[in-house]
Amino acid sequence: MRTVGLRFSSYRWQRPRPIHNGLFTYSEACVGLVEIETDEGTTGFGLTTDPLVENGNLIISETIRTLAPVILGQDPLRNELIWGDLWRPKLIGRRGLTTRAISAVDIALWDIKAKAAGLPLHVLLGGYRERIPGYVAGGYYEEGKGVDELQEEVSGYVKLGARAIKMKIGGMRVREDVERVAAVRDAVGPDTDILLDANGAYTVFDAVKVARALEPLDIYWFEEPIHPEDYEGLARVSASTTIPIAAGENEYTKHGFRDLIERTGVSILNADAQILGGITEFMKVAAIAQAHNVPIAPHGHPHIHTPLVAAIPNGLIIEYYPSSVVPGASAMLRQTVSFDADGYVRPLGEPGLGIDIDPEVPREVHFEIRLPT
Repeated sequence: MRTVGLRFSSYRWQRPRPIHNGLFTYSEACVGLVEIETDEGTTGFGLTTDPLVENGNLIISETIRTLAPVILGQDPLRNELIWGDLWRPKLIGRRGLTTRAISAVDIALWDIKAKAAGLPLHVLLGGYRERIPGYVAGGYYEEGKGVDELQEEVSGYVKLGARAIKMKIGGMRVREDVERVAAVRDAVGPDTDILLDANGAYTVFDAVKVARALEPLDIYWFEEPIHPEDYEGLARVSASTTIPIAAGENEYTKHGFRDLIERTGVSILNADAQILGGITEFMKVAAIAQAHNVPIAPHGHPHIHTPLVAAIPNGLIIEYYPSSVVPGASAMLRQTVSFDADGYVRPLGEPGLGIDIDPEVPREVHFEIRLPT
């Protein structure tokens, strides 16, 4: 088997209303799609995350197009060899959008590998479990959205079956955000877990202050309280509170996660295969974390991460986005993972990742390359 075709497309949807976290405003949602075709007619799919910068998908697309000679004509089952050839630390890789490009290619190769084996990806990777607890990621700031609207939103997630809900903090003064979290606790009751995400918006001083104020509200975790590069500061925050600290959605490769674990004392890793270097690197990060007794709770698309968490012993929980957060982003897929009535998520049973693209959903094709037959 060898790879003979490579294509990159992107999807874009406008949000009805912009949403905000502690640092950023999101007025639209974007998804990139890598397709790698083999000479046996198998196609592997890889999805990129929203790059959050203007022309981000164009940069990812051009990176993949530049790497086409390394990708095409290869045995797609040799993911380690291809990953090593894609990784060019002075030029491509280490961090940023070029590593996200490698991630998308690697995910597509694993999709091919599982399809060639006739196995769902989570079974190929280890098949540790068949269902995983999930949480709904919402609770963004929006214009005209007050405490009453926030309570209505999170109550709706509980009705969907969610037993855990994540909300944003860091976009208001500490006192106001503590009041918002208290209102959510009142709305969801004592039996629903509340996860908090500051997206790096706080200083170390304010992160310690807000964590101590929130401890009586029984918080499941406090995610990215400060700038992701401030390892020493993150260690200080972690040591100052009884709330578990989660981090890692902005970290890259096994080397970055090694340093994050050893230098910060974080309790939970939010590793994202679409960012850190693909499934090849994700599984190594999971193994390093397991050796340190640290659980993995991935950031990012549940369709990609549900099979990965289902494959590993130290998988903790899956992030799930409602349609209000990612409008249209699931429309491109004919089926995706969803909550069951008990708040669990199950991996799909089809060979590979189970990605089934709806051809009727409009997309922009950035490039398509095929080897001569």
